[in-house]
Amino acid sequence: MSCPVCGGRTVSFAVPAALRSHAPESGADAALCTTCLRTVPADGSDDASLDAVAPAFPTGEAGAALALALGHLDSLALERDAIDDCCSYAERAGTDALLTLDRLADEPDVDPHFDIDRRRPQLAEMLE
Repeated sequence: MSCPVCGGRTVSFAVPAALRSHAPESGADAALCTTCLRTVPADGSDDASLDAVAPAFPTGEAGAALALALGHLDSLALERDAIDDCCSYAERAGTDALLTLDRLADEPDVDPHFDIDRRRPQLAEMLE
């Protein structure tokens, strides 16, 4: 499946039950674009792991939670609760959301739908 916005490759992942309300269409599965980092409804065609986004990207439930958070970062004010829920879940699952965001900023093939340099300090302040 390709991203409906940028045409980039997507990878599907299972959405933890506790975070389904933050997933596209509140689904049990979602997909993350490896280029723009948008989350979209999954169509079941991708079997790659979330580490296809970047080598440092977490997998499993931590990666799923972080992927959902990234999908909401274009609107920090409107999506504050979703971002906080997803980042908190990712941290409880063993992932440092801010460190992963820093690493994604250095990935040459990633062109996020949000400004990482601007969002990173805002996210850090929100998560304190």
